[in-house]
This record gives sequence, C-alpha cells and structure tokens, in this order.
Amino acid sequence: MMNFKNRVQAAHLLARSLSQYIGFNPLVLAIPRGGVPLGRVIADILGGELDVLMVRKLGAPMDSELAIGAVTEEGEVFVSSLAEKVGATDEYIESEVCRQIYLMHRRRALYTPVRAPISPRDRIVIVVDDGLATGATMAAGLRELRNQMPRRLICAVPVAAENSIELVRTYCDEFICLLQEIRFTGVGAYYEDFSQVEDSEVIALLAGAQEI
Repeated sequence: MMNFKNRVQAAHLLARSLSQYIGFNPLVLAIPRGGVPLGRVIADILGGELDVLMVRKLGAPMDSELAIGAVTEEGEVFVSSLAEKVGATDEYIESEVCRQIYLMHRRRALYTPVRAPISPRDRIVIVVDDGLATGATMAAGLRELRNQMPRRLICAVPVAAENSIELVRTYCDEFICLLQEIRFTGVGAYYEDFSQVEDSEVIALLAGAQEI
C-alpha cells in the first residue's frame, strides 16, 4: 500500500499533476480542515489564490462519523442512499443540516473575518481535500460550485475509495487522484503523519504563502 509522508508531501505530488495550470491564476479551494495544508502548497506552486470551500458531512443518527450526506454553507444539500438505511428521517436530516450550517458560518467568520469568499465565476477552480471516503462532502461542494459558473472545475485528491470516484466525477470537469483504493480503510491509513489540523493552522495557512 502506498503511503504519503504527510499532507504537504501529498500536495507536492498532486501539484505535479496540476502543473498545466501554472500561470493561469487558478482558484484553489480547500475543504477544511484537512484539505487546507494541501491547498496552501498547491496554490503557491501553481501561482494561484487559496480560499476554503465550506462543506460539512451530515452524520448518521447513531454514528456521527458515518456520512449520510453533506451540506455547504450556502445550503446545497447532498443526501446519499445510505441515509434511509441507517434510519435518518427527513426531520433528522433537516436538523443536522441546520446544525452543520451554523457551525460553518462560525468557522467562516473565524477563518476569513475581513473578506468575503473569493468568487469562482469564470475561474479555473481546483478543489482539494486530503482524501475521499464516501465522496459526499466533495460532491456537495462541487455541485454548489458548478452553479457559480467556473470556467473549469477540477477535483484533486491524494487518495480516494474506488466507490466514491464515480460519484464525484459526475460533478467536475477533471478528476485527479494519485491513489484509488478498492479496499479503502479510511483516509488516515494512507498517511504516515495524519495529525489533526487545528483552526489556528488553517487561519495561518490562509493568511499567507509558505516556503515551497
């Protein structure tokens, strides 16, 4: 099994696959929090801008870690077929959507308090995360971005569960993944260092470029 040393190394490898966008000022949108270290590196290498794409998974009734869908800060909701199987009623989903939107608005105010989100309209947009398990959060984010009319919409991740790829591909123009896994065991299993990314690190990464 291929392992990445950490998110930064994975980002450097992804940036090689995105090198055709150097000089086109792409907008790199990272899904917080784990996608932000990758987004910073990729934006710096490609000479683009970095922002966050606020999207959160909807947790199952008896297991908050199990994604039954996702919602963006603008209220774009994606619900998977798993929701019904685990007993998620319409009332439960509505309540979970409201809770996650509230949390995203709080995080947006924390991460980018002095500016509005960067518009993706007529931009080359590259959406990054540290990996795809169900693909629900990425699908919700891409679907919302498509409505904002980017010139080209790209999804780039280091690793993805094979059954999430077909779902996500339908919502973007280009899908880049370094490692596609049939027996997927969780994103963290493919990193030697998968330390939690704190809010303070996200704020620092959004504030400025790093040495690359």
